[in-house]
Amino acid sequence: MNNSISFIRQSLELHLFFARIMKEHSFFLQLGFTPRDINFTQRANDFRMEFDKLLRDVVLLSDGVVSKDALKSGEIITPYTLEAEKASEFFTGINIPTKITKAEERLVGSSNDIISRSLVDSVSRINNRAIRLISGLIEFKATILDNVLECNMFTVNYPLLIDHIMREARLYLEMVRRLQRQGFINLRRDALEQEVFWNRIMAEHSKFIRGFLDPTEEELFHIANAFGHEFDQLTREAIEAMNSTIPFEEVTENSLRATKAIRNFKTQATEGLLNCNIRSIIIPLLGDHTLREANHFLRLLRMFNNY
Repeated sequence: MNNSISFIRQSLELHLFFARIMKEHSFFLQLGFTPRDINFTQRANDFRMEFDKLLRDVVLLSDGVVSKDALKSGEIITPYTLEAEKASEFFTGINIPTKITKAEERLVGSSNDIISRSLVDSVSRINNRAIRLISGLIEFKATILDNVLECNMFTVNYPLLIDHIMREARLYLEMVRRLQRQGFINLRRDALEQEVFWNRIMAEHSKFIRGFLDPTEEELFHIANAFGHEFDQLTREAIEAMNSTIPFEEVTENSLRATKAIRNFKTQATEGLLNCNIRSIIIPLLGDHTLREANHFLRLLRMFNNY
C-alpha cells in the first residue's frame, strides 16, 4: 500500500476513534467538579467542544476513504452510541452534538486506493491541530491530578481514572506525532507495547465499573472484579513476553479471548444502563465509551494474530 494511503487512513481512523474518546474524557471531567471550581468546568467544556469540531472535520474527510474494517469494528461508534449520548444529554443538560454520530453512521468505507495530494495536506493539517489540542488536554488533566493528589481540589472522578485518561491521551499524541514524522505506524513492531497498554486499560475499566456500581449489584460487582484480576494477570504476561519470557502468540491469544468476554460484558452493561436495569452512578455514555475501547483493542489483537 502506498505510504500516502497508509498515512491518510491511519490518521483518519486514529482520529475517528480517539477524538471521540477525548471529547468524552472532557465531558466526564466536566461533570466531576464542584461549584467552587467552575473555571475548571468551563475549561473542560471548552476542550469538549474543540474535540467536537475536530471530530466533525475528520468525519467530513473520512467518507469513502477509511477502511471498511474500521467502520465495522465498533470502535468508532456502536449501536448504542447515539442513544447513550441522548440519555447523557438528558441527565446532565449538556448539549451533545448527535449530528456527528449520525454522520458517522452514514460513512462508507474505501473502495479504491486513489488519494489526492490535497487530501494528504488536509490530513497533515488535522494532525498538527490534533497535536496542539491533545497536548493542551494532557496538561489540563495533569493539573487536575496534581490538585487532587495535593488535596487542593475535590472531584467525583477517581485519581486513577484521571491518570488513566491522561495515559490514553499520551498514547494518542505519540501516535499522531509518529504519523507526522514517518507517515505510517508499524503496528507489528508495537504489538506487545499495545497489549500491555490496553490490557491495563481493560483492568482499570473493570475496577471503575466495580467502584461505580450500587452496593446492591453484588453479582455485577463480582464479575467486574474477576475481570480486573484477569486483565492484571494479562498485563503481567504481556510484560513478560516483551522480555521474551513467554511466547508472544500465547499472550495475544489469551488477551483476545479475555477481551471478547469483557466486550460482551460491557455490551450487556451498556444495554442495562440504557434500559435502567442497573443500579449505579455510571452515566450511559461511559458504558458505551468503554465498549468502544474494548472493540478497538479487539481489532488490534486480530491484526496481531494475523501477522
